[in-house]
Amino acid sequence: MAARASPLLLLLLPAAIVLAAAAAPSSAAAGLDDPAGLLRRAKEAEFMDWMVGVRRRIHENPELGYEEFATSELVRRELDAMGIPYRHPFAVTGVVATVGTGGPPFVALRADMDALPMQESVEWEHKSKVPGKMHGCGHDAHTAMLLGSAKILQEHRDELQGTVVLLFQPAEEGGGGAMKMVEDGAVENIEAMFGLHVADIVPIGVLASRPGPIMAGSGFFEAVISGKGGHAALPHHTIDPILAASNVIVSLQQLVSREADPLDSQVVTVGKFQGGGAFNVIPDSVTIGGTFRAFLKESFNQLKQRIEEVIVSQASVQRCSAVVDFLKKDRPFFPPTINSPELHDFFGKVASEMVGPNNVRDRQPLMGAEDFSFYAEAVPTTYYYFVGMLNETRGPQAPHHSPYFTINEDAMPYGAAMQTSLAARYLLEHQPVKAAKSEPRDEL
Repeated sequence: MAARASPLLLLLLPAAIVLAAAAAPSSAAAGLDDPAGLLRRAKEAEFMDWMVGVRRRIHENPELGYEEFATSELVRRELDAMGIPYRHPFAVTGVVATVGTGGPPFVALRADMDALPMQESVEWEHKSKVPGKMHGCGHDAHTAMLLGSAKILQEHRDELQGTVVLLFQPAEEGGGGAMKMVEDGAVENIEAMFGLHVADIVPIGVLASRPGPIMAGSGFFEAVISGKGGHAALPHHTIDPILAASNVIVSLQQLVSREADPLDSQVVTVGKFQGGGAFNVIPDSVTIGGTFRAFLKESFNQLKQRIEEVIVSQASVQRCSAVVDFLKKDRPFFPPTINSPELHDFFGKVASEMVGPNNVRDRQPLMGAEDFSFYAEAVPTTYYYFVGMLNETRGPQAPHHSPYFTINEDAMPYGAAMQTSLAARYLLEHQPVKAAKSEPRDEL
């Protein structure tokens, strides 16, 4: 407990100093109902240094989906140090922690832990120590920010009017870790859930989102187109799968340009084309692969059906055969990420109290996919938002999934404080309705 100044000492201090001290906000003493105060707490030098240190340790040792064993251990060590109980494992490496009363209502916050299979090209003190692996999307920051939220929530655990569930999830990058977390029971009893992502094009200090669709549904496909190989000088003796694959790719682009409603955003992209190894030899087969994306389930299913039809039919026009695999075993389809309109209004209110209404902005829907969408199938209401980190005075900001991607660590307090505020305020505003006691009465 801090020592209190004596009345005599206060009399000796200049009045202006006494008034200033009385008026100055205490970030450490900020309550859970004070989003701006929680942000000041997250920005305190000691708190910030700890959170940044956690993020850098994770960055130096990136792990791919379902391989986040060291990252999971780091998370559990930090939770142990805070005295926060947790359960482990979920979905191989996942961790589920709880802060609060242990009773309803239950609200959840989620961070993804996995890295990307790419070589980091940024030279700095905490560069990835693992060749061919890099935190090139910001999941290291997400994990550190959720631990930051855990620390603040634990500091105020006696104020919580319900339970905050903290999900540290593996394998967001294509592995469907969220789906396996749900299957393992990680979101049982959860009434609402919030997820975030750092954003390379949103200014620092800005929080952005929108109601309804915010991220597209996504699926993968791969096709093997088979013909008959031979010498390039004798094409009439071959059945050319490269020509067939080329026609297939052109035809796939027409699915969006000529079959989709222009107001219904869809994308088909072929990013893989493998066939042949010599300049003068036509190969026996070619493999192509790519992704397809849409915001509506009906559009997504229609694209899937037409992709297979086009590949098989166009290959047959060139006398080839084709087999299409949608790779659902290793790369499950991601549903669209759709924000609850009710939670959007709630988000806007809390965010405005934290950063001011001018720093709460709408975000256009993105054709990228997020496996946070799987939680919406098990949780009544979910919401996904973006934490800005663009600061042009720092120089160019490389995009996500670039080997030159970097995190503006000044954004981390915003994420930690916003998650804390959303969870605490949600619990406060969604208290169970207590049944009225019946009055005793005499019976005739």
